[in-house]
Amino acid sequence: MTAKIFIDGEHGTTGLQIISRLSARDDINLLSISHEDRRNPDIREAKLREADIAILCLPDSAAREAVALAADAGTRFIDASTAHRTHPDWVFGFGELNADQKQAISSAQFVSNPGCYSTGAIALTAPLVQAGLMPADYPLTINAISGYSGGGKQMIAQMENADADDAILSAHFSYALTLAHKHVPEIVTRSGLTRKPVFTPSVGRFAQGMLVHVPLHLDLLKEQTDLRMVYRALRDHYQDQEFVQVVPLTDSAELTRLDPEQLAGTDVMRLYVFGIEGDGRVNLTAQLDNLGKGASGAAVQNLDLMLQGM
Repeated sequence: MTAKIFIDGEHGTTGLQIISRLSARDDINLLSISHEDRRNPDIREAKLREADIAILCLPDSAAREAVALAADAGTRFIDASTAHRTHPDWVFGFGELNADQKQAISSAQFVSNPGCYSTGAIALTAPLVQAGLMPADYPLTINAISGYSGGGKQMIAQMENADADDAILSAHFSYALTLAHKHVPEIVTRSGLTRKPVFTPSVGRFAQGMLVHVPLHLDLLKEQTDLRMVYRALRDHYQDQEFVQVVPLTDSAELTRLDPEQLAGTDVMRLYVFGIEGDGRVNLTAQLDNLGKGASGAAVQNLDLMLQGM
């Protein structure tokens, strides 16, 4: 039986990229609403209830509404909004989180797609907490830069139209300066932390791509932890994973710069351990496409796991 997939919010940035990944596949039937009918609540509800799996590319409130409309019909959900990322009844859609996560996603009715920044931060920190190297109350700092496509249609227009009244003309800016970014709760919850990190996100004048930096002082980790132990914890955790790659220490040591756009257009993520052996500090870095492994690509990966469970 061909699975019926409905993308609620298909005309937004994330939805359009999901469609581009799915449109040529013959193992699914993509349900759609015409542009003129996209605000018709009856048609939307019918599609949600008809679908085997609905992918929600919506604001938080609309995502909660969609679940309320069709959960009782047995529809399964992948929610790309922030609404359910720390909800205890929703499975977190980062299949590489632990050894059991892919199976949990495969059998779940409710899957929350991670945020882009948090995908990188959790990928770097969760394995260290699970391995007992990083204490749950570590005073974590996260610095990151993303392509502007993650800001949605308004920011895309502001970045790409220099003549607009509200155009953004700077090459780079930081935001969420009050430390209240919406990805912080899922970073804390899904990494296994008990202390909120100091998180400084930034946006650059490029469409897609991302770097997430997590600097660590090794003397605040488990006693006698060194650079190689941190690297081995990440390498062992992601061994044989298709979409998360841990770059060998020798390759990382040869780099003099790292491009946030390098993985744009892909659905993989690379993890680096930078530092000098014996120095007592490391800088962990995740490199990904904010709309790939950080959004649409991750949603399709979760969809494929859920299809296996049908």
